[in-house]
Amino acid sequence: MRTPVQVPVAIVLMSLVPLVWASGGGMTRPPMPSVPRIDTPQQKAQAAYNDGVRDVKKADKAQAAADAASDAGRKDKAAREAHDAYAAANARFKAALELDATLPEAWNYLGYTNRKLGSYDEALSAYGKALELKPGYADALEYRGEAYLGLRRIADAQQAYLELYAGSRNLAQKLLDAMKGWVAGQRADGADAAAQGTVSLEDLDKWIQERAQIAAQTAALTRAGTAASWR
Repeated sequence: MRTPVQVPVAIVLMSLVPLVWASGGGMTRPPMPSVPRIDTPQQKAQAAYNDGVRDVKKADKAQAAADAASDAGRKDKAAREAHDAYAAANARFKAALELDATLPEAWNYLGYTNRKLGSYDEALSAYGKALELKPGYADALEYRGEAYLGLRRIADAQQAYLELYAGSRNLAQKLLDAMKGWVAGQRADGADAAAQGTVSLEDLDKWIQERAQIAAQTAALTRAGTAASWR
């Protein structure tokens, strides 16, 4: 004779809870209708800009690898990767500006990628727009100075350095370093004139050394003054 199994009432009730929830039972909320996301043109522009910045970082990394490579095959491969990434970034910045033409940062990066792709006149135009929207924009001033070097407009590059020196010593130093590198490159290529036959490489090199000395002296005086103020 079997002994009937006694099932506690509490267990039975607990087993019915999922059924109550599943059957509606008045105990669940109806699912909320999904609301489609609507991005504004400004939001879409910002997203395209952010994507472009990521492409620029990839391109800069690849370009650095190309510059450092000693093997011709690796150098060529990295250079192609850099070019493709700069081109992709350039397209994204153009798309961003079609949606919102008031972004100085996008104009600045458009100039940067144009310069990296060898389109110096287009780069200058973009930097000019960035500076129109954001007067004194230091990054655009520095990038434009490097574009002037590519166009052999040395007097303009020197003026860009002086403008930067008045407001951003770090970026001024970056441009001065670019000018040093440019002179070295010109000499390696056997050039004897810096710009349109009017400025010799020797004169430009001398100017660079003078500006570097002034910057070093100014920095020393600034450090001394700061130290004195703590005494």
